[in-house]
Amino acid sequence: MLRIIHQDFIRLLLFTGCQLFFAVESGEPIFCGEKSGEPTTTINRTPRIYPDYADIVIPPNIAPLNFRVLEPADEATLHIVGHSGEPTDLESSNGTFQIPMKAWKNLLNQNRGQAVTMSIRIKKNDQWQAFLPIVNHVSNESIDPYLAYRLINPAFSLWTGMGLYQRNLETFEQKPIILNRQTDNGCMNCHNFKNNDPEVMLMHLRGGSAAGTLIRRKDEIRKVNTATDFNKPGAYPSWHPNGNIIAFSVNKLTMFFHARGESRDVLDSGSDLVLYLIDQNMITTNLGIASPNRMETFPCWAPDGSYLYFCAANKLNDYVGETDGKEDLYWGKIRYDLMRIPHDDKTDTWGKPEMVLSNEQVDGSITEPRISPNGRFLMFTKADYGNFPIYLKSADLYLLDLKTKKYRRMECNSGDTESFHSWSSNGCWFVFSSKRLDGFCARPYFSYLSEDGTASKPILLPQEDPAFYDTFLKTYNVPELIRGPIQVDPRAWERVAHADQIYKAKLDPNVRVEELRGGKEQKGESADPYRQAPR
Repeated sequence: MLRIIHQDFIRLLLFTGCQLFFAVESGEPIFCGEKSGEPTTTINRTPRIYPDYADIVIPPNIAPLNFRVLEPADEATLHIVGHSGEPTDLESSNGTFQIPMKAWKNLLNQNRGQAVTMSIRIKKNDQWQAFLPIVNHVSNESIDPYLAYRLINPAFSLWTGMGLYQRNLETFEQKPIILNRQTDNGCMNCHNFKNNDPEVMLMHLRGGSAAGTLIRRKDEIRKVNTATDFNKPGAYPSWHPNGNIIAFSVNKLTMFFHARGESRDVLDSGSDLVLYLIDQNMITTNLGIASPNRMETFPCWAPDGSYLYFCAANKLNDYVGETDGKEDLYWGKIRYDLMRIPHDDKTDTWGKPEMVLSNEQVDGSITEPRISPNGRFLMFTKADYGNFPIYLKSADLYLLDLKTKKYRRMECNSGDTESFHSWSSNGCWFVFSSKRLDGFCARPYFSYLSEDGTASKPILLPQEDPAFYDTFLKTYNVPELIRGPIQVDPRAWERVAHADQIYKAKLDPNVRVEELRGGKEQKGESADPYRQAPR
């Protein structure tokens, strides 16, 4: 008969990284939670579970990682144990395990920096089978406790209901920020935060009387029309660290369709960058970020504000060729470079644009640059072409070390689309969108980044019901990590959106509109080719 090992010895084995527990006399593996007198055979592998929460790094403040066992069984048991604290034992008749919140929180809090082990047994035809334990690691560093995102149907050219939502990552609570039924059923997008701060943020509304950009700074919310004689309303925003400057791109986006493969696609036929100066209610720009010879998009301020990073491609006409007397647009040839330009907000002076990474270097198109809070890493999306990677299966996440200038494809990628990403405020965690579950809907995944830039196996946003994603067919769009809840009632956003008062941005009188539109021949420094950023 097998002898049960003392709990302290089990914890010692866990502390030293052992995954199997052996009886002193028989040498047979014993799994914690095994009931005395019940014979058990051993399966020499870990069990298949969904979501795949095995061999991961866990944020110490995340909600329970509920899952179901994908092994045919009549019954199943789960034993969770860490180096410290009380173990948790659960039983299930259908293989679904919903871990009690209090027990889970205690386990993670008492095992920061330590391993936690899940031992699973199943019963088939009155015979118990035990799998090798799943060993995960609890991080010392927390993830920002809230996630903001847009929920939208995976539509083709039309949408119905959509909304911006916030999820408490420490529980399963989801609340709407604002729904588009409150804003004439128009589109809403481009929610963005200054340094993960829920009190300094913006969102963009399109269509109807509510159209405009809603900007919140602490207790003030204002509605702004950022369009001027030079530009349409801005998108893809990035907050300057001083809190008074927002960089926007101004894009001409058109959705079109392919006959084969992923049917949807998006063309950006022309784009520039502009800056909105909040206190002055002014739009400004210059040739370095709004050249008539280039298409600039996806601005991203360095954490200290010394550089504005962005993506740029040649103007659309450069990709047009002649075929049998007919003009063709070569969609697959449009590729974006990673650029940056020095900026001093105190003197309002700019340097010259610099090439950080060319599309030739990475053999693809670079989009969506986001810099870690400590300024060390720049994460970007690389796809075969274009600047709308959410529709491209070739889209993967890459990491550029701004210190060594080396870049590489990240470990967290799959064989499907990976796209929009954002950092936690401590720089240890990031979230990104992935279609790896079904190739159809994007869902948020979290990964831990080590000091050397290695990403851990990603974690799917946990749900109270592990089968949630089987039937919830909406896309989580633009996931942004924030340090706390957005404590603004949806009706307050609605009132500002429909109010008569709107701040109409004025155009900086120093902006040379004709030159930016290519009406005059460029001379001097503005005509110089981009130089390579220092390495």
